[in-house]
Amino acid sequence: QVQLVESGGGSVQPGGSLRLSCKVSHSGDVVRIDDMAWYRQAPGKQRNLVAKISRFGDTNYADSVKGRFTISRDNAKNTVDLQMNTLEPEDTAVYYCSAAVTTRGYYSPATYWGLGTQVTVSS
Repeated sequence: QVQLVESGGGSVQPGGSLRLSCKVSHSGDVVRIDDMAWYRQAPGKQRNLVAKISRFGDTNYADSVKGRFTISRDNAKNTVDLQMNTLEPEDTAVYYCSAAVTTRGYYSPATYWGLGTQVTVSS
């Protein structure tokens, strides 16, 4: 069984910073974790990619967060973080962690999601 648990959301004023963390927990049957990513979904809008990072550290970002957000991961701890700086009201959303996980007995990864953490940017 694979679970993703996010933490670090909250409320902050415009210009502030937050750091989100996500840990992949499992019962021992994970063979490999490939891409890990953060998505966000604002009220009434679709869920969109914020940032993605490969097992080897290759990253890509949505244009709206380039230069402000940084994604990182620790392969030994099965964690992925999102450092968010210079936050804007438009960043307000529920942020979801995802991971492409290959489990024992399977040859291709499945995508798992966390339950989400709320980020609110408001003065």
